Amino acid sequence: MGENKERVMAFTLEMFPHIYMAKFNGENWNETLIEKEHYSYEEEKAMAPEAREKLLLSRNNFDNLPLVNYTSQYGMGCFEGLKAFPQKNGGIKLFRPDENARRMNKSMAGLMMPAIDEEILLQGILKMVRLNADSGFAVKYDPAWEKDDYLSGGALYVRPFTYSEPGIGVNLSYFPWVIVVATPVGSYFEVGGTNNAVTTNMIRATKNGTGWIKCDANYVVPTLAKKKAIGAGFMEAIFLDSEDHRYIEEGSSCNFFCLLKDGTLVTPELGDTILPGITRKSILQLARDRGIKTEERKLALEEVFAEGRECFVTGTAAGLTPINSLTHEGKKKVFTEKGMGDVSEALLMELKGIQYGAVEDRYNWMWSI
Repeated sequence: MGENKERVMAFTLEMFPHIYMAKFNGENWNETLIEKEHYSYEEEKAMAPEAREKLLLSRNNFDNLPLVNYTSQYGMGCFEGLKAFPQKNGGIKLFRPDENARRMNKSMAGLMMPAIDEEILLQGILKMVRLNADSGFAVKYDPAWEKDDYLSGGALYVRPFTYSEPGIGVNLSYFPWVIVVATPVGSYFEVGGTNNAVTTNMIRATKNGTGWIKCDANYVVPTLAKKKAIGAGFMEAIFLDSEDHRYIEEGSSCNFFCLLKDGTLVTPELGDTILPGITRKSILQLARDRGIKTEERKLALEEVFAEGRECFVTGTAAGLTPINSLTHEGKKKVFTEKGMGDVSEALLMELKGIQYGAVEDRYNWMWSI
């Protein structure tokens, strides 16, 4: 396998025209599917750049959503991210959307707003993706992806998020919207370069806080830390715990794994400072079923440096991304000079194979639309 590095261009804002929206009225969720202005997918691709940009911009504007509210002013909102994968047999399937609906429900409850019922959100996501696909808006399967085991594969990124009612004073959201949009997303990988990470002295989350919630505010510090890391020549920033500053917690938007020399795969235990990643959960399952010993516990930086054999991070965007080296206060630990280790590669290939329909989905993770 070639060397890998993050592709900044992975995400696009080419929102598909059919959008799901639900509004809480104090008792129930009023659902609707909105159809924004559009032409056929092929016609839009052939439009002049300025005209196409104007069309896409119109899809990202909603007249009924207030500008001044608790989300725009105070970050009082949460979101999810999941993918729909074009299948080898020509279909489209979502990866574990039930888990995203469940986590969205918990995040909303954690922010003390009315939490949308998991089944309502799940069905809304499925309807929205299906309606777009029926209108010709879908990411098409490309057999060329098979040549590199789907590292270059594209997908449809689905983003559910909350948006609050109007408000200017600091307050909770009692009548939120839940909106779901979809946009194509490119591969997270490309050949060339290595994935070098560095620890940061910035703090992502503290105990008794919102670190376990996928909320808007949690992404400010990670964004700043990652940009600083990139400016210093690294691709990822790794956060340590807020109390002892010696235990690894997360990457900027991903969970952390380390394969030790004795063959044990360790990831930091969940708590109120770590997001319960769905890809994290999936990788643990795949590893256990391969006979790999897994542990969810505190993972000290010195243990990673002394005993680490392979290292990677996981997330919806990243899937499984290898970390070739980790630097802390000028000291560098190299795991692999390029590419990824054998265990990391095997787990990634199985995950992607399941997602694109090339490997049997023995876990029933994939949902047909």
